[in-house]
Amino acid sequence: MTDPAKVRRHAERVRELVASVVRTQIKDPRLGMITITDARITADLRDATVFYTVLGDAAAQAGTAAALDSAKGLVRSTVGKALGLRHSPTLTFIHDDVQDHAKHIDDLLAQARTADAEVQRMAAGAEYAGGSNPYKEESEDDEADEPGDATDESRDRS
Repeated sequence: MTDPAKVRRHAERVRELVASVVRTQIKDPRLGMITITDARITADLRDATVFYTVLGDAAAQAGTAAALDSAKGLVRSTVGKALGLRHSPTLTFIHDDVQDHAKHIDDLLAQARTADAEVQRMAAGAEYAGGSNPYKEESEDDEADEPGDATDESRDRS
């Protein structure tokens, strides 16, 4: 068993090393404006998953994915040497689409705000269906006409 803190430290180190290699050593023209967002490594320290984002359209994202795939050997050897482990972890690059999810959530929140504003606008001029007090109130005449009170008085007289 490997210590979870050790795994976390290695994952952070892998993220830093991959970012450094991408910035300084990879000279592929297909590589776009890339940011390494996260790295995760398995408990046995054999497989690492690196998440990245790319600024640009789908063509830039596809070009960056191809550039990272072709430079995977260089990045793996650099990471393996720097980590000093017995086995260099295999690297898997995954496009991180957090920005797309965040934009989608922002759009949903904007729709909800618009719907809430519409409901408030409609409720501003609305009135209660049963008047301001929907409960039936007893009047003084109703209290005197109750049948239970009259029979009680007649019983008391007898």
